[in-house]
Amino acid sequence: MSDGPVAGTFRSDVPGASSGAFPAATRKRLTGWARTSPSVADVVAPMTRDQVAAALQRRTERGVIARGLGRSYGDPAQNSGGLVLDMTALNRVLDADLETGVITVEAGISLDRLIELFVPFGFFVPVTPGTRQVTVGGAIGADVHGKNHHADGSFCDHVLAFDLLLADGTVRTVTPDGEPDLFWATVGGMGLTGIVLSAVIRMKPIETSLVSVDTDRTRDLDEIMALMAETDEKYTYTVAWLDCLAKGRNLGRSVLTCGEFARLEDLPAKKRAKPLQFKGGSLATVPDIMPGRLPNKFTMGLFNEMWYRKAPKHKVGQLQGITGFFHPLDGVQEWNRAYGKTGFLQYQFIVPFGHEDALRTIVETISAAGAPSSLTVLKRFGPGNRGFLSFPKPGWTLTLDFPTNTPGLAGLLTRLDEIVLSNDGRMYLAKDSRMDPADMPRMYPRLEEFRTVRAKVDPDGVFVSDQARRLGLA
Repeated sequence: MSDGPVAGTFRSDVPGASSGAFPAATRKRLTGWARTSPSVADVVAPMTRDQVAAALQRRTERGVIARGLGRSYGDPAQNSGGLVLDMTALNRVLDADLETGVITVEAGISLDRLIELFVPFGFFVPVTPGTRQVTVGGAIGADVHGKNHHADGSFCDHVLAFDLLLADGTVRTVTPDGEPDLFWATVGGMGLTGIVLSAVIRMKPIETSLVSVDTDRTRDLDEIMALMAETDEKYTYTVAWLDCLAKGRNLGRSVLTCGEFARLEDLPAKKRAKPLQFKGGSLATVPDIMPGRLPNKFTMGLFNEMWYRKAPKHKVGQLQGITGFFHPLDGVQEWNRAYGKTGFLQYQFIVPFGHEDALRTIVETISAAGAPSSLTVLKRFGPGNRGFLSFPKPGWTLTLDFPTNTPGLAGLLTRLDEIVLSNDGRMYLAKDSRMDPADMPRMYPRLEEFRTVRAKVDPDGVFVSDQARRLGLA
């Protein structure tokens, strides 16, 4: 996110480049999607690999970080006083095998564009978070996950290779077998090992662009957890909306939706003529004039009651489109503006299976505090991968969106942190904007391995972000 240019301060004198051939930098105020923790940096939008390398050579002592579509919630794609490379112009498909679904794409291409291009050929992205407005480079840097982690793992479990620009200006093609340490340090490494220029990805074959969805409304937290445990073997995609304000016998009441891509034979006759049709876009845009006090305990309580009551108690086989099932918020552009200028804080944690009492305590604590979350999502993770800083591991993950002006929010989150940490849990770096750096080693036991690999490929700390400084990652 940016509030627009402040001043042009960065120019390139790339040898052999004609005047204007290399994009000038613009000083911009940047935030994450939650619109908090702003900082000012010089932003350059290179158009080619060569321009990325040239910009890297012209960094200042404040270093450089790559940025995609700005959908991380905190400050990992910001670099106060330094250089930020907007990678979104590197958005080409370089190769595609429409028999196997293996594609090679530049890092600035979005999942939205991949879906638009490849769904008509019968391929879907292997993993998608709650928005498709994420670049491939960002998906690798955060090792994003979705509704299918229990079945398919996270995004980088489907990445076969990537080209990585290192601090010394060289480019390496990195694979999990060829350079496993560098590959798994980059996976979830928040852009701190180098700049991903392109990637080879194995897409997911589908017969149709519609999802067959089963919905269940549950009475409380015990019922939703039991039902979700039963669904792991039955569905590829599962997610639950949870009412974080419900109390007493209704504590943790939820709506569970589970889905599979529909087969051609599952479609009604009138839809079989164009089974792979996909239409993206959005229906509306939130204006940047919303009052910051609109999402509050009262309004969220009303919304939660309405949302819970409108859900069917049990419904099977409903056909939904990709946007409706995977990315409902993408139907509204700039939805983060609904929180006003002060923004919001997204808090996502995981606690391992066997620590369900911790999850219950957290839900009880939030409910007792009356802290309104406009969107509360519960999922189950399967086995994690070898990423040193990758977030997922087997367990329960809960995501909450709190307005920053929620009374007592800082103290509440500190209490939740300790519950998570004392139960072998962790928070997600792509969502973080406030984590205590002292907690990093407790949450990510392979942190020192990450630092060792990073020191080998970037001994001078060229790649750095506001988050990296704040948490001591750089």
